[in-house]
Amino acid sequence: MLRAKIVLKAAGGRQNKEIAEDWGTLHKTVGLWRNRFAKLRIAGIEKDAPGRGRPKTVGAKKVADIVRITTQETPPNATQWSTRDMAKASEVSASTFGRIWRAHGLKPHLVRSFKLSNDPEFALKLENIVGLYLNPPANAIVLSCDEKSQIQALDRTQPSLAFRSGRTKTVTHDYKRNGTSTLFAALNTLNGKVLSMCAQRHRHQEWLRFLQLIDRETPAGLEIHVIADNYATHKNDKVERWLARHPRFHMHFTPTSSSWLNMVERFFRDITSKRIRRGAFCIVEVLVQAIDSYIAEHTWTPSPSSGRPRPATFWPRSREQELRSRTMPHQPDSLHWRGDSTTPAHQAASRSPSAITQVTRSMVGAAPRSSRSSHFAPKRP
Repeated sequence: MLRAKIVLKAAGGRQNKEIAEDWGTLHKTVGLWRNRFAKLRIAGIEKDAPGRGRPKTVGAKKVADIVRITTQETPPNATQWSTRDMAKASEVSASTFGRIWRAHGLKPHLVRSFKLSNDPEFALKLENIVGLYLNPPANAIVLSCDEKSQIQALDRTQPSLAFRSGRTKTVTHDYKRNGTSTLFAALNTLNGKVLSMCAQRHRHQEWLRFLQLIDRETPAGLEIHVIADNYATHKNDKVERWLARHPRFHMHFTPTSSSWLNMVERFFRDITSKRIRRGAFCIVEVLVQAIDSYIAEHTWTPSPSSGRPRPATFWPRSREQELRSRTMPHQPDSLHWRGDSTTPAHQAASRSPSAITQVTRSMVGAAPRSSRSSHFAPKRP
């Protein structure tokens, strides 16, 4: 920027000393860039001349050796390298190792865990669930269901210190455990609204009660597609018999060790980090009330970027679907719930994904902010 300003001032007939005073630099610097521009024009001021600066002490071959040793070898007394251990084993300083690691994105001190599913039908189940997210069946609703068990009602032994400038909020290390509760939640994958229920236990009896709640709160004319994990209570004999008596329920189970595919898991993360983890609950009823208030507020405004409900959203339909809808009787308005039009499922439905993994990653990483209420469309108090 300074070089261009010098050239522009010089084009106006100003002297080197005047330009240097205007821009707070030396007249020798002004003369240098004027001469470079006169000889080479724009190319002369785009970058420094070659050979300037401190020469490199570590060549490309040495850098390649450092990267190889970092990624393929381990020190004799540890499981990973540190910059100081590398410096002791070579003639290069620890700061140089740090710069090389940063340039190549190497972080030997970090490790990430992973879990591979051994489900032989993994691909089939993955395509089935992602297909429900992207292209839900007509006259149907898709619910991502699960339970968050053993939510502890923890109370601190001393009051927290107030949060203020220069000091973070504090909590005592020890706590008092006042009981637990289990949250059952069904997240509407289209608009982010949540239907939920709290219970003391999470047996098949409570799961049946939750399915009955879904049955009551969902319009009778809609098919219900439930996405759930492989927890034993979901496949209990009594549950199977109840589902046989209610044919509008269709169960879709995630692959084993793949609960991340269930969109409601993102909602559980949000409520845990925003309302439960830093809360203080003297009894279980206070915990349940906190869960109820959080979910009720976010069911009213499921969009994370707006405090107002969004207009009704509709899935894009083909020309054949549009013509078919004009010849069929009118469907209830509840088929397309009002809510957030920015959910991952709705965004993904408006484009053609190149791979299922990309769709799944975006879906799990950006699930809608959701909430709880005894009804899917609560009235604003």
